[in-house]
Amino acid sequence: MRIIVGITGGIAAYKAPAVIRGLSELGHDVKVIPTQNALRFIGATTLEAISHNSVDAELFNDVEDVKHIALAQEADLILVAPATASFIARYAAGIADDLLSNVLLATKAQVVIAPAMHTEMWEHQATQANISTLKSRGVTVVDPGVGRLTGSDNGVGRLAETQDIVAAVLGLSSKQDFRGRSVLVVTGGTHEPIDSVRYIANRSSGKQGLALARAAKSRGADVRLLAINLDSKATDFQDVKTAETAADVLEILSSDWALVDVILMPAAIGDFRVEEIEPGKLHRKSAGGFDLHLIPNPDILATLAERFSSLTSKPFVVGFSAHASQFETEKIEESARHKLNSKSLDAIVANDISNGQVFNSDSNKVLILSKQGQEIAEGTKDFVANRILDFIFPEVQIRP
Repeated sequence: MRIIVGITGGIAAYKAPAVIRGLSELGHDVKVIPTQNALRFIGATTLEAISHNSVDAELFNDVEDVKHIALAQEADLILVAPATASFIARYAAGIADDLLSNVLLATKAQVVIAPAMHTEMWEHQATQANISTLKSRGVTVVDPGVGRLTGSDNGVGRLAETQDIVAAVLGLSSKQDFRGRSVLVVTGGTHEPIDSVRYIANRSSGKQGLALARAAKSRGADVRLLAINLDSKATDFQDVKTAETAADVLEILSSDWALVDVILMPAAIGDFRVEEIEPGKLHRKSAGGFDLHLIPNPDILATLAERFSSLTSKPFVVGFSAHASQFETEKIEESARHKLNSKSLDAIVANDISNGQVFNSDSNKVLILSKQGQEIAEGTKDFVANRILDFIFPEVQIRP
């Protein structure tokens, strides 16, 4: 898809390269049109390096090519991030006094804006009226987030998170190949209690699972999310259940709620739990310490395979497997293939967690494997999520 990213003159312009990179890594052809004020905050050289396209903000260059019309006609989608209060006012009023505003008035493409400004400016009646006007014309608005602003103040007005802006674009630009399919994503990491205060946990951030949920949603799927200790990160989805322990996860997945077309299991389920949980708080002992007796948690994937074996139409189950082998493909493939067969999975995604490099990262490298083939995907977690869905779609499509 050919996407134009407009950048206007606010301090949040420094975040634009992350948005541009996110769209580029998903395979989109991105051209950048900064305003002159935007170039006060970020240089054209940076934008060219990130987008891999030349940047020319001048309206009156290449006049013979009628540049603003050519750009307007070739764009499939235009994103403006950040969009300042001044830009929003001029756009709502139909004022075309630079290249970006001329392109916007001439285009028939879908337009997305991500406002960023101080709270008082965002809440001003004029700004809200302008936002309403643009929405009434079909412009998609990615509402600003709440948090630290330019000064010491906090409030609504900061530019939405990169992943949310990219997800909004994907929601308008993505193929709808999963429309009509129900997809359950299980993500996060379990907490197994030791006593009333402490627990055994893992370092899973849930980011890859949330990226999968966003990607499936943008491609038309009816998404269900089982968020394991990720309550505050699951607000973008309507059908959400939460869990804390492996037993919680198994109970939910054993219910009819889990009978869907596709189950994606990037969750980090603890292998062990404490056999006897202390009802109060364990206290430090003066002599020596204390021993925790751990027992295995149930094998959730194996349990699901047994449950689904009797169904006429069973879910397409994608397991995930973590390895610490510096991405030695042969070793990872051998281990993943064994798990694929032993747990009766339809596909498996394996990644390398050596030195904790994947945890809480925005990027990933994975091996996707099924009985039909395999491939390696590397990039942002949003990119990897879409590659996983691309990989499984042909097999999901032929399921009854």
